[in-house]
This record gives sequence, C-alpha cells and structure tokens, in this order.
Amino acid sequence: MLCSDNIRTECFIPHPLGTFPAGEAIAVGTRGTLRIYLGAAPGVGKTFAMLGEGRRRAGRGTDVVAALVETHGRARTAELLAGLEAVPLRETAHRGSPLTELDLDAVLARRPEVALVDELAHTNIPGSRNAKRWQDVEEILDAGIDVVSTLNIQHLESLNDVVERITGTAQRETVPDEVVRRADQIELVDMSPEALRRRLAHGNVHPPEMVDAALADYFRVGNLAALRELALLWVADRVDEGLARYRGRHGITEPWEARERIVVGLTGGPEGETLVRRAARIAARAGRADLLAVHVSRSDGLTEQPLAQTLARRRALVESVGGSYHQVVGDDVATALLEFMRGVNATQVVLGSSRRRGWQFVLGPGVGATVAREAGDVDVHLVTHERAGRGRGPVRLAGSPLSARRRVCGWVLALVGPLLLTAGLDSAASEPALNTDMLLFQLLTVGVALVGGLWPAVAAAVAGFLMLNWFFTPPVHTFTIGEPANALALTVFVAVAVAVSSVVDLAARRTRQAARAGAEAETLSLLATTVLRGEKALPALLERVRETFGVRSVALLERTGEGWATAGATGERPAADPAAAETTVQVAEDSVLALSGRVLPAADRRVLTAFASQAGAVLEWRRLAEEAARARRLEEGNKIRTALLAAVSHDLRTPLASIKAGVSGLRATDVEWAPEDEAELLASVEESADRLDGLIGNLLDMSRLQTGVVIPLIRPVSLEEVLPRALLNVPGRRVRLEIPETLAPVMADAGLLERALANVIENAARYGPAPVLVTASELCAGPCAGRTEVRVVDRGPGVPGQAKERMFAPFQRLGDAPKGSGVGLGLAVARGFAEAMGGTLAPEDTPGGGLTMVLALPSARTGTEDREKGEGA
Repeated sequence: MLCSDNIRTECFIPHPLGTFPAGEAIAVGTRGTLRIYLGAAPGVGKTFAMLGEGRRRAGRGTDVVAALVETHGRARTAELLAGLEAVPLRETAHRGSPLTELDLDAVLARRPEVALVDELAHTNIPGSRNAKRWQDVEEILDAGIDVVSTLNIQHLESLNDVVERITGTAQRETVPDEVVRRADQIELVDMSPEALRRRLAHGNVHPPEMVDAALADYFRVGNLAALRELALLWVADRVDEGLARYRGRHGITEPWEARERIVVGLTGGPEGETLVRRAARIAARAGRADLLAVHVSRSDGLTEQPLAQTLARRRALVESVGGSYHQVVGDDVATALLEFMRGVNATQVVLGSSRRRGWQFVLGPGVGATVAREAGDVDVHLVTHERAGRGRGPVRLAGSPLSARRRVCGWVLALVGPLLLTAGLDSAASEPALNTDMLLFQLLTVGVALVGGLWPAVAAAVAGFLMLNWFFTPPVHTFTIGEPANALALTVFVAVAVAVSSVVDLAARRTRQAARAGAEAETLSLLATTVLRGEKALPALLERVRETFGVRSVALLERTGEGWATAGATGERPAADPAAAETTVQVAEDSVLALSGRVLPAADRRVLTAFASQAGAVLEWRRLAEEAARARRLEEGNKIRTALLAAVSHDLRTPLASIKAGVSGLRATDVEWAPEDEAELLASVEESADRLDGLIGNLLDMSRLQTGVVIPLIRPVSLEEVLPRALLNVPGRRVRLEIPETLAPVMADAGLLERALANVIENAARYGPAPVLVTASELCAGPCAGRTEVRVVDRGPGVPGQAKERMFAPFQRLGDAPKGSGVGLGLAVARGFAEAMGGTLAPEDTPGGGLTMVLALPSARTGTEDREKGEGA
C-alpha cells in the first residue's frame, strides 16, 4: 500500500466498446490490455503500485509473472516482488559489461495471463530485437497477454521539450503519446512535492550519497510542482475526451460542470478584442479552462469584406491567448449561439452589452437578453464597452423563416397594396361602407402576412388604419373620428390584423421547424436503417454525409504518429488535415470527421454528430472485422496443426515402426533368416518406406498450398505421358485405362497433374473392391466446351451426399478408413493442385454404386486454335 500522503487517482480511459474500471480486462480480438501507472517523477511509487496490482490479481487466481521489474535497491519494493514468479532476464554483453534485459521470447513462450513490465520508456540494449521497451510490450499485447507497466510524465514525446525547459534535463528516452493514449487504463500515482522530497531524504528513492545532489537539482520543489501539474492536466485531458464521448452517446445536452468551458460570442464589432481578453482572464482564473470563440454568420453568406478582415484579426487574437475559433451559420443569432453552447457543454458565456440605442429595443430584446433568459445553468457575463448604447446601424430583426425574396415582396405589397386598394374603393364606392372596407383591408393584411411575414403585415395594418381613417371614416379627409363605434371598429381592425399576422408568421416558423425536425428524423431513421441493413461500407456512409449536408467533400481522418492519415474520403479535394476543413466533429479520441465546402449551421451539428458516431462504429467494425479475419486464420491454422499432430502421431509412426522392425530383424545376429523370409522383410521395409514417402510428400504439398507458394508451369501435357508415372505407387496396379488416341493434350503443370492423378487413383484403388476405370474425353459443347474431363471410376461403397465436400478438407477420412492408411490429405492436395492449374475436381455417384472423381482441365486444342486464328488475322 502507498504512504498516507500518497494519492492514487484512477483515470478510466474509454474504450470503443465501453468504459471499464481498474482490474478488468477488455477482450477485443486477440490483443491483450494495457494498464499504465503514470507518475510525475521517479520515486512516487509507480513500481510499488504495479507490484501491488500484480499481487492482487495473482491472489484472485490470475496467472501473473514479473517480466521485468526494476527495484533500484529499494527494500520494500523487493519484498513485494518476492512473492511473484519472475521470468529470467536475457543476459547480454555490451561494451565489455554484462547487462540484463527483458527476454521477450521467454515471456511469449511462457504465455502468462498478465505480465508486469516496468519502465515503458526504457531503451533496449543495442542488438535487441526492438529498440524500445514499449515496442516489446506491443508484441506481448499482440500475443494476447495483458501488460501492467509504469511511466513518468517526462517520458511522453509531446511533453519532452516542456520538461527540458522546466528541469534543464533533456530526456533521451521517450514514448509516443499514441502508445499511451491506446492504453485501456491509466492510473495516476500522485504525490505532493514535499512528500516526495521527504521520501528522497529518507533514502527511499536514491542511495544516501546521491540524495543531496538530487534535492538540489532535479527534485527541487518548483520542478516537482510543475511536473505534477503536467501529469494531472494530461490525465485530465484523457478523462475529458472520454466524458465528451459518453455525453454524445447518451444524448446529454445539459452542461456538466466537470470542466470550465467559456464561450465568447463575437459579432465582428469593435468590442471583440475587449470580449476576448475578458474571457481569457476568466479562463485563467478558472484554471486551464477551455476558451471557445464563436461567430454566427448569416445563412446566405453575405459578409462584407471589412467584417471578414476584422474576424480574421479576432481569430488570430483568440488563438494567441490559447483559445479556439469557431464559425457557425444561423439566421437567429441567439438560437445559433445557444445551440453551440449546448453542443460544446459550455459552463460560461461572455457577451458584449448591446450597441443598440434605447428606442431600438422596441424591435426585440436583443441577443444578450435572449441568451441570458434561455441559457439555463450556464453563467452569462455581459461585458460593457465603449460602444455600448451608441448605436450599431440598422437593426436586424429576429431571423425570419421566409426567404429574402418573399420578405422583399411582402414589404412591397405592404407599401403599395393599401394605396391601390384605397384608390379602387374610392373610385367604386357610391356611399361609405366602413365595415366592407375594413374587411377588404383585413384581407389585404392577411395576404401580406402570408407573403412577407409579421413585420410587413404590421406595416400593412397601420397603413390600412390610416387609409380607412382618412378616406372612409366620417368626417372624411381628416384623422378625426366622429362616432365612438367607428373608433372602436378601427381599433379592433388593427388588433385583429396584428393578431392574424402573428399567427400566420408563427405558423410559418413552426412549419419550418417541423420541416427541419422531419428532415432530421428522416435522416436519423435512414442512418439507423443503414445499420440494420448491414451497410457498413465507409465510402457509402461518407457519401451520404456529403449528400445530406451539401458539402464538397467529406474525409475521415485518423491521427498517426506523424500527423493525420485518411481512413476514407469522398468528394473533390477532401481535407488531409482538420485545419483545412470548414467543419470538423470529433469521432473518437484519434479520429475526426472533416467537411469541406461550407460552414454548417449550428443546428446541423446534432445530426452531424450522429453521422460521426456511425462513422466511428463503421471504423471500429472494420478493425474488428480485420481482427476476426486474423483470428479465423489463426483458428484454421490451429485446427490444421492439431489435426496434423493427431494424424502424424499414428500414420507416420506406423510405417516407421515397420521399417524399424524389418531393419532390426535383418541386423539381428542370433537369427538366421531363410532367403524367402529375408526377401519378405525387405519388401515390407520398401513398402513402408514408399508409404512414408507418400505421406511426407502430401504433407509438403499441403504446406505449399496453405502458404500459397504453388506456382504452376502451364503448358500442353499429354495424359498418356503422365498417367503411367501416376500409377507407379497404386497398390496392385488394379487400374484399367481407356484413353482415346486422338485426345488432345491438356493445359497443365506436368508435375502437379501427376500428383493430383496419383492421389485420386490411389484413393479409389484403396477403397474400391474392383479394378478402377480411368477414362478421358473432350467436351465440345455447352458451358464446359474447350475442357477435358478425366474420370476415375470405382465400384466401392460410395460416399453419402453430405460427406462429398467434407472429404476434400485436410486431415479428413471416412469413418471406416483403416488406421495407418493415410493422414487424409490426398484429396485435399489433389483439389488444391487442380484449382492451381485452372481446373476443378468434383465427386459424382457412379451408376450402380461407387464414386466417380471428375478432374476437368482446359484443353490445349482450344488454345492452339485461338493462336492460329490470331496469327491468321
């Protein structure tokens, strides 16, 4: 156990299949799991914690070995190691000195469940298989063995230069960050600088003669505090990435204040620099908070050049203070800003005080007031500035659900319509009819609302009120209303017109929202159907993303040790780096979906996140499919090796035993053999040797087929030349040949054809009671025209239909096959050679009982005729 002032903090690194607590293994394919104890400096207790974990697992019955543990002469560490099985180290001489190193081959041969490997960043002795110990660990993990290891924060590649500036000591031994990021679990072994210095002073870290120098140099309080902060922040980043994926998987939009994220809204106005600097100060006080600046641009993309240049300067300022710049599209600035805040799990937002003048608030509450009202648990900072309340030019009204063309038409109709209607009524009316006139103006107002929305309709209602008052309300041509009833009627007219316009405008907004929600639902449903239908091709999914969002190209990028690699892409000029894309969304810890062509609206990011999750699932499925394919190949290899051992243990030993008995009998000095007995023993030895030679030949042929090194030399071959050699080892020579003299040669490899025919004929002669018939014929019509069939016919017991294909599998023999009659490779080798030559080998039932094996090969006659036709042409 660790000291009382030693804090151990677990970091659960999310895995694509879920998040797992300490001590549990994740089985993905055949690769083992990696657990790393991370420390800020030597002596915090990483090795001690690793050994403690090893002893706990061993106590639960797990097979744990200490592959390599560095005790550095620490007594308590050595005591903890004493109870664990240790794999002997490899001894190597380097520059005349004997050195010990991790014996990788011994660990792989021992194959424990868990291996303890200390000091992941260690550099191996020159001449070792791998240059770094982390590469040894990768081989151990690939072998399916779990590894528990240790690492100091200064050995991470990305922090190497930072550590050197802090401590003044260059770290030559480093580990790529990606190796540590892929760890299934990372546990931080933490200790305060004062506690570590006390441990060092007590002689628990370095020998007494090195303590003073260490305390005055590397182990200074400032150094240790800085290294401790680096370790804590690096682990916090890993936890944060896992939290973001968890929230995305579970659709959580409410902010979790696990870490401060400060969003600053930029308008392109002169207050931008003030807002960025104020947000940066808030982030600094919060302690390594994330700073995100966002600008909401119009959906029509009409941004003036001066504004674009201003935003470029704001972006440079944001990046200089350690923040990130984002741009989203939205007609309603407040709504787009709120959607962005929820998407990034913001905890605070910084906005500038409105530049509107007092009278302009009549047209709407403004972005700041709307965000403050709808932000929920997010803290809203409204920062004053020198331009507050001084005006900002024409005020953009709340985003309209209508297109610009319809809004223009609405305003034209609102201004011209009342004039035309007044002129028409004035010329047609013989006497005042106020009620009818108000209904007509009411109809016009509703029409304007349908065309142009709320504000043009309000303008039309006001204009209609003035026209009705001046031209049609007694006394006419004055704004005086003589009767109270007419005043009430006009007031009701305006109220009804405004109410109807509001309802019409609201209906248009709801229609647009419903259409968008329906489109999102349809897209998500189609995305879910993609999974249900098994459409896992990554290019198809990326093409669907491109079509759905109307962008130029989409790329799925994976982080590598040297930058970014493209896992899949579609469209023109896909981005090769996230910085080159207009819109990016995180897929996993080391992968990003990058869209090029336009900036997406903030509302589209929810659906885009669903596509990103699907892309991550497809990518993970592809990796698992590759792992499964490798596992299947290993399983097939294991089956073949198991069957080979089972068959060889008997079938090779039988002829060897016969040879051994015959030779031993002939060499015996106490027995005199009659000439006929001696000849019989020699014949038995020769027969057993021939059988052994055949068995070994089949084994070698099968090995060649399994490894794919059979390269046939195809040329015209006459069956009359090959068949006599194929019959040399057939028992009893019980074969009858019926080969036409006019039969054309076949296109084949003579050696492979001889082996295939020998195996098929020998198999038929062994199991059939009557002589075997071998016939050959050319097929000149039908789909098999241009091929020659060799039929090997026996009158044996035959093979059931369901067993016909099974007998071609390696090491398969029928249940009644006598022991010692072969290892079950003859037909498998024969079919493999036939297919290598471009032919086929298939079984058929013999009429009247038995089995017929049909070997079909291309005829050389067709090839010759084709060449003659080509030369004639």
